[in-house]
Amino acid sequence: MKNLEIDLETYSSVKLKKSGVYPYAESPDFEILLFGYSVDGGEVKVIDLALGEKIPDEIIAALTDEKVTKWAFNAQFERICLSRYLGLKTGEYLSPKQWKCSMVWSAYMGLPLSLEGVGIILGLEKQKLAAGKDLIKYFCEPCTPTKSNGGRTRNLPKHDMEKWRLFKEYNARDVEAEMQIQSRLAKFPVPDNVWDEYHLDQEINDRGILVDMEFARIAIAIDGKSHSMLIEMLKSKTGLDNPNSVLQMKSWLADNGVLTDTLGKKAVAELIKETDSDVADVLLMRQKIARSSVKKYQAMQNAACSDHRVRGMFMFYGANRTGRFSSRLVQLQNLPKNYISDLDEARGLVRSGNYEALDILYEDIPDTLSQLIRTAFIPGNGKVFIVADFSAIEARVIAWYAGEQWRIEAFEDGEDIYCASASQMFGIPVEKHGVNGHLRQKGKIAELALGYGGSVGALKEMGAIDMGLNEDELPDLVNAWRSANPHIVRFWWDVDRAVKKAIKEKTVTNVKGISFTCRSGMLFIKLPSGRVLSYVKPKIGINRFGGESVNFEGIGTAKKWERLESYGPKFVENIVQATSRDLLMHAMKTLRNLRIVAHVHDEVIIEADTGISLDAVCKKMAEVPSWANGLNLRADGYICKFYKKD
Repeated sequence: MKNLEIDLETYSSVKLKKSGVYPYAESPDFEILLFGYSVDGGEVKVIDLALGEKIPDEIIAALTDEKVTKWAFNAQFERICLSRYLGLKTGEYLSPKQWKCSMVWSAYMGLPLSLEGVGIILGLEKQKLAAGKDLIKYFCEPCTPTKSNGGRTRNLPKHDMEKWRLFKEYNARDVEAEMQIQSRLAKFPVPDNVWDEYHLDQEINDRGILVDMEFARIAIAIDGKSHSMLIEMLKSKTGLDNPNSVLQMKSWLADNGVLTDTLGKKAVAELIKETDSDVADVLLMRQKIARSSVKKYQAMQNAACSDHRVRGMFMFYGANRTGRFSSRLVQLQNLPKNYISDLDEARGLVRSGNYEALDILYEDIPDTLSQLIRTAFIPGNGKVFIVADFSAIEARVIAWYAGEQWRIEAFEDGEDIYCASASQMFGIPVEKHGVNGHLRQKGKIAELALGYGGSVGALKEMGAIDMGLNEDELPDLVNAWRSANPHIVRFWWDVDRAVKKAIKEKTVTNVKGISFTCRSGMLFIKLPSGRVLSYVKPKIGINRFGGESVNFEGIGTAKKWERLESYGPKFVENIVQATSRDLLMHAMKTLRNLRIVAHVHDEVIIEADTGISLDAVCKKMAEVPSWANGLNLRADGYICKFYKKD
């Protein structure tokens, strides 16, 4: 036996979407109902565990045999569920090194992240059965007790044997579909080093990060008290039955001379600036009750295992255009920033439940709780967090690719890139808090908005007007940045031409160590790291301006499969972000023997012994891989007793 294809159907009263697979499989009522499998591409068999059948001994042995590769679509689910089935304790799981995931393979090829979606795009003969969702809801989740079902809270096979027969067919069909995906993609194998990255990702997910559950519990209670008090104050000020109601609040505002179509965050912030004290006070309170900070604390409670560690927060290849990670459950990638200077004191007041002191010292309790979300993540006993991240990674990578020498020299000299950019744009020295320091803001907004072909619209979206810039000066800012960065602008259009030539002529083109090729209905962009970015069914079309453009099939902003348009600067954005991701993976592999418990964008969080050197970690993280020769990397970091932004 070399390969074992597996698909499970399971039951647990824990909600999988809210908690993730680790607490799901930890539930006392968790069980595997059906075990579908195929050995080395042979006949698919379904073991009916719910009706007393046993998994054959040789299959049980294969689950821990390092010579047998276990395959599944979203293999983390099968691996963790089988770990529980085999009696492994919380924190102990089957080795991910023996597993491969056909969902990762699909993502590597730019395909959807669902078995059903991949089946449709590839036109598989054996596609996922459409009735599956209803069958899963019937057998795999608790049911509502009713008179007609005898008051039961769970449906068993005996309650509908015809549905159970269909469920077994569904299980077998999933195994067949997974095998067909591998067969279809066989000529485009995932490189071994990417599988190694996947295994590292699974190690980090299995390790998890510790949560101060008592702190999270008290934070939720304080938020509840604050919310109730704010509601009562709003009722008193407005006379409304439900100040939370958008309709009622808009009506009250209209009665007080304020007309608005929306009560969105930005709109309310603008209205507060424009209104008198009474209406402004009401809007400020409305803003406070609208904060959703408490949801993060609740997500921690839902996702934490019995040892108080949250596992499974990172999705390998979650952003399949670049291969970057996405975040699940607590969603570390969009945590609010912290600005409170005395985080330790504020955190201590919350943990002690001192509502009165919080109210006096910090005014806005919901905002304070929001800023303290990060601090709920803590290292284990006797450990500290080492937090290290790359400095201006995308700006460094695009300068390296394009050969924009002044930028490369600025990084080598340790200059502030926003000051250096402003200086290059306006031809005068710019120093932070020094000579011409007011221009740094323009350098910053230009750097953030214009690196990938952005123009006036990108500046506005990045908040240029809110930063105090006039709309009239934005076109000049765009022109100044592009004039200061001619090699980057040239890089955009070199890539644009290379992509179009590869598609039109079905040939290989090269730009700055990146190769572009179009074959078998796919556009491939091979990065210096050796990893490939994949675009499905690329074509040359006409854009809304009447110019020639590239379009391909992919997952759009509405998370639907559709044709997407792209052009040189957008492909450069993919290339730069994908390369930045590869540099992060190289750093994580270098630091693999340390306890990485989380990573956010270009940052790693290590649960370290107190003797580990921060400087050594940053130095290791900044080591440049052989394929990025000449790239100047820098990593900065800090040590903390709870997670925070320094």
